[in-house]
Amino acid sequence: MLKVLVSDPLAEAGIDKLRKLSGVEVDVKLGLTPEELKSIIGQYHALAVRSETKVTADILAAADNLRIIGRAGVGVDNIDVAAATQKGVVVVNSPDGNTLAAAELTVGLILALARKIPAADATMKAGRWDRKKFVGTELYGKTIGIVGLGRIGCAVAQRLKGFEVDLITYNPFATEEQTRSLGVEPVSFEDVLRRSDFISVHTPLNNETRGMIGAEQIALMKDGVRLINCARGGVIDEAAVAEAVKSGKIGGIAFDVFTKEPPDADNPILGLPNSITTPHLGASSEEAQIKVAIDVCEQIGDVLNGLPPRTAVNLPVISAEALARLAPFQNLAAKIGSLQMQLARASGNTGRAISDVEVAFYGDLDGLPTGPITRAVLKGLMTPLLNDPVNEVNAPSLAEARGIKVVETHHPAQSNHACPIAVRARFANGEHTICGTVYDDAAHIVHIDGYRVDILPTGNMIVTAHHDQPGMIGKVGTLLGEHKINIAGMNVGRDNSGGRAIMVLLVDDPISADLMGNIRAIPGMETAQLVSL
Repeated sequence: MLKVLVSDPLAEAGIDKLRKLSGVEVDVKLGLTPEELKSIIGQYHALAVRSETKVTADILAAADNLRIIGRAGVGVDNIDVAAATQKGVVVVNSPDGNTLAAAELTVGLILALARKIPAADATMKAGRWDRKKFVGTELYGKTIGIVGLGRIGCAVAQRLKGFEVDLITYNPFATEEQTRSLGVEPVSFEDVLRRSDFISVHTPLNNETRGMIGAEQIALMKDGVRLINCARGGVIDEAAVAEAVKSGKIGGIAFDVFTKEPPDADNPILGLPNSITTPHLGASSEEAQIKVAIDVCEQIGDVLNGLPPRTAVNLPVISAEALARLAPFQNLAAKIGSLQMQLARASGNTGRAISDVEVAFYGDLDGLPTGPITRAVLKGLMTPLLNDPVNEVNAPSLAEARGIKVVETHHPAQSNHACPIAVRARFANGEHTICGTVYDDAAHIVHIDGYRVDILPTGNMIVTAHHDQPGMIGKVGTLLGEHKINIAGMNVGRDNSGGRAIMVLLVDDPISADLMGNIRAIPGMETAQLVSL
């Protein structure tokens, strides 16, 4: 008899799915202390949780029979995923269950902001009839900018079309064809800021999106713009927004998320005029809670019946020997994928979407399976884009959802082909091919677009394409020296003397946008991209 433990409150519709499984016994035990959970977890083959139960490495050490942990929701911060992977336990979540709930909340906040509904309601409850004070604005004919066109951003766009608005979006990682098929115009980030009457943010929080809307970006916006954030706290500079609301530059805000949650009492966003604030209600609908419960319970049933889960957030179990041999190749593959995505970005926030990826293998890699290596390439591609966990298990579906076509090819080993792995990524304006190898258990990138290099892919680096001419390297080095940036290593490759060349500089410190602009302005420089691996 297989046993499932439900240790957090889950919708009954999900638990019923488990109870209907043949040969499965379900126990619902809420409010367990860590000691109590540890003492009984060894009996169970599956564990269903929300956010209350903390599944630590200590608890997993006692989970001798556990096959799967199902998290009814998106975040898995309460689960030690690394320890679960090492233990051979699959961890699944439900990333799609809250899409409609978050999208509908967004649309509701837009309408409430446009028509000043909360403030009008408050005055009525206070016994006042201030009808003239609450003249709102219609959505019809307005331009609404969506920053981030993922699952929730797409759902918001679909629901707003009925209001006959003009929809524009900044999302460099969706293809133009995909975007226009939704009735949304793809534009640059700056165009969204300049053209929009309403701006709704739907990006993950990562190093690239943190603080992406601050005082500089607000200055580009229309006077009286309205700003909505149902994505993640930290994407928008709250202090800068507060000042802009007070000055009248921003006509109103609606925030469901905050940099710190719950926010401190002195958070500048709280208590602003023309503002709506809600306590992170994006996923808080009855339907969403039912969907996520059903989703994870169905996946628990699949895994207990020997079927693969839909949305695993960690790797399936492989032998320790195979894992050890695969690890350096997976590391190489992830670095190549990340480099591909970063090189695909044009300078200055416009970006180019990767449409096709070919992972080519030369030779048999000493009998190693190549599927995990291809998945590692996709992990590297997708990680810079998403806040939710990305790994070799879920990366293929994430790439597919963004219209990236992936093919794996196999070729005989070639005496003139020094690397066993080559990754070709195509985008609207061209392609990049990056080749790599492993020796002494270390990853090396040895070709970029046919130019021979030898790079240990780690840290900060500048990748340039330029006209091969005297003084080019010196000019870049001088600019870096003037800004106290130390060069840790350099690789140069070229077609022929006086032709096209590339240069890869490993640097000890991050490079500012202004300095990158100065490097790009050097005569003869075609492109210069800052990369972090």
